[in-house]
Amino acid sequence: MIRIEPEPWGAMVSHARETYPNECVGAMLGSIDGDSKSVVVAMPLQNAFAGGQAERYELRPADLAAADRAARERKMDLIGIYHSHPDCDAYFSRTDLRNSCPWYSFVVLSIQKGEFHHANSWLPNFDQTEAAKEELIY
Repeated sequence: MIRIEPEPWGAMVSHARETYPNECVGAMLGSIDGDSKSVVVAMPLQNAFAGGQAERYELRPADLAAADRAARERKMDLIGIYHSHPDCDAYFSRTDLRNSCPWYSFVVLSIQKGEFHHANSWLPNFDQTEAAKEELIY
């Protein structure tokens, strides 16, 4: 289960709306207690994909390392990554799965016509062959 507090949730939705019609990407920082995760900071990151950013995002390894460092400096955990899907559902695509890390939660926000529609969180397996839906509270 992943719970996103109101402030980071608002920041994530705002980030997704601001980057529409392109995909946004960011990191979620907080704490982990067993299977429960609590997100208290949303850290916007740059979509580094060189192609059509309306169709996918790319995260630079240096940006992911910086997010992990920022979490540790704040005595927090890097919980996972969020990104948006403009004008489509909040599913976990084959590309998302292929580029995922099995130890992170992946929150996908559906942005329809520039406005938030719905969101889902996904937990990829170790082999990156499938992702289970994770309970998401925001």
